[in-house]
Amino acid sequence: MEELDGEPTVTFIPGVNSKKRQMCFDWGPGEMLVCETSFNQKGKSETVPGCPFIHIVRKDLDVYSQILRKLFNESHGIFVGLQRIEEELTGKSRKAQLVRVSKNYRSVIRACMEEMHEAAVAIKDPTSGYQFCSQISILSAMELIWNLCEILFIEVAPAGPLLLHLLDWVRLHVCEVDSLSADVLGSENPSKHESFWKLVTILVLQGRLDEARQMLSKEADANPTSVGMCRILGDLMRTMPILSPGNTQTLTELELKWQHWHEECERHLQDGTFASSPHLESLCKIMLGDEAALLEQKEHLSNWYHFLVTRLLYSHPTVKPIDLHFYAQSSLDLFLGGESNPESLDNILMAAFEFDIHQVIKECSIALSNWWFVAHLTDLLDHCNLLQSHNLYFGSNMREFILLEYASGLFAHHSLWQLGVDYFDYCPELGRVSLELHIERIPLSTEQKALKVLRICEQRQMTEQVRSICKILAMKAVRNNRLGSALSWSIRAKDAAFATLVSDRFLRDYCERGCFSDLDLIDNLGPAMMLSDRLTFLGKYREFHRLYGEKRFVDAASLLLSLMTSQIAPRSFWMTLLTDALPLLEQKQVIFSAEKTYELMRCLEDLTSGSGRPVHGEPDALQLQVILAFWVGPTVELRKCALHLRLPTTSPCKRWPLTNSYAS
Repeated sequence: MEELDGEPTVTFIPGVNSKKRQMCFDWGPGEMLVCETSFNQKGKSETVPGCPFIHIVRKDLDVYSQILRKLFNESHGIFVGLQRIEEELTGKSRKAQLVRVSKNYRSVIRACMEEMHEAAVAIKDPTSGYQFCSQISILSAMELIWNLCEILFIEVAPAGPLLLHLLDWVRLHVCEVDSLSADVLGSENPSKHESFWKLVTILVLQGRLDEARQMLSKEADANPTSVGMCRILGDLMRTMPILSPGNTQTLTELELKWQHWHEECERHLQDGTFASSPHLESLCKIMLGDEAALLEQKEHLSNWYHFLVTRLLYSHPTVKPIDLHFYAQSSLDLFLGGESNPESLDNILMAAFEFDIHQVIKECSIALSNWWFVAHLTDLLDHCNLLQSHNLYFGSNMREFILLEYASGLFAHHSLWQLGVDYFDYCPELGRVSLELHIERIPLSTEQKALKVLRICEQRQMTEQVRSICKILAMKAVRNNRLGSALSWSIRAKDAAFATLVSDRFLRDYCERGCFSDLDLIDNLGPAMMLSDRLTFLGKYREFHRLYGEKRFVDAASLLLSLMTSQIAPRSFWMTLLTDALPLLEQKQVIFSAEKTYELMRCLEDLTSGSGRPVHGEPDALQLQVILAFWVGPTVELRKCALHLRLPTTSPCKRWPLTNSYAS
């Protein structure tokens, strides 16, 4: 196994002192439970009560941020769209589409940053405001890294255009110059503003030479003695050769033109053209790429990568991608000057300039607070065919491993778990197994949520999970005495044993109440009634009542007899079926033929000749004999006897009277 790069971070839990008391913990899918034990370090029980709390330590708190949920939701749509169009991406259109996807990801990050900034301004709580500002800085770093990776790995900008992209990169992330420019230009006399030369210097450092020339023109208008110097320096800015996107000149031509321009700048400096104006002379030195002059502007550069791009602009405008890491490392060393060690962001950017993609992903995984950034960037780079050679030692590739981690974090949230399903879907090796394990842990708090989970499982033919979920819901319904819902879930689970149990509950409830509940469900069982014999009996018995209600007595009698003779009816229910036959026997027209009557009597004899002690729900021998006599020679006395013995006197379904004399 690979060794750890360093010691893992320590998480402090308020109110817990591990030096005085031992701790116990239990891992969950997205969190850990921690509590103090009742034993001291020597193994003896303590009499003094300790901390009574159980602490929940979550590994990914960002999924609980309301603002970051927009980041997760929006990026999910971009991710799924990228997977679906993968087969259509070819040649130049492929590269353009991947760049477009990358820009979409970055736009989502920036939108989230803006919303969080508005929330930070509006909030009055200092603690929450600090948390928002901290999150904004993290998102800003994410966008900075992503933008650089887009330039180097996705667009793969060649020498010449590479510098233009890097200039845009710096300008986008060092944006305080815009507010400074508005402040200076909004004054009555911009050239006399205290920040005028600071603004001009920053514009030159960022390569915004057209804007710098406009500012110099204001200086020339206000100060006649500097008109000549401003005009010369402005001409140098205007004639500086830069390879623009629409320019057809070659790199060799650009280098020759730039060399002549550089020599002209140096000549003006040596001739003392700007000697009478320290500010203009300093600007000329910056345009010559003088390292000492650049380092003097350290406070205006703000960071080493800004220094790097400015240095390349005025010293090596045709830098090749393969040489970037040399200039990046020297710029980092010069800018820091041994005063401080590189931070995590510095290491990530340096790894990118070295074109070490795997190190970028590794450093981001360690430094960032969640897996969102690493998961989506890795997936995009994998679509650029940059990670195929990197497989992990446990059988998965880097992309899949990180996507699995990200999806697992989403499943810890009560609603974002739905996004995690799609991430598991696009992990071909271990995604299916991971989804099955995680979906079983989702708490089915509401039936609506259960239906969502069930739909996901059914769409993916996850038979065992479907059956398990349906069983859970069926058990909940039974405990709440919702027999219709329980029967529906047991049918959906194709669980014959549980369907039998619920059918028995239906029949018992029917005997107690005299009517069926959930008639719509029972009337529309259809082929589902074949799931179990008891369910078949329930459906057919309900059909018997429907036929009787429609006065189709012959059909009802045939069905009733078939339920008895096929042995499909539970033995405890035979007495009810025999009682149901009584009204049909007393009809004026003959319903049961002699042969069918003998069948009924044989069923009665079978029930009578059973074991000496009747099973629960069956009549005893005396009751059976009275019923037999009732059928053979019905008289008022025997009926009264039947009433005295508390035999069923009516059909259990809306109990219709056998005869008027019987009711009397």
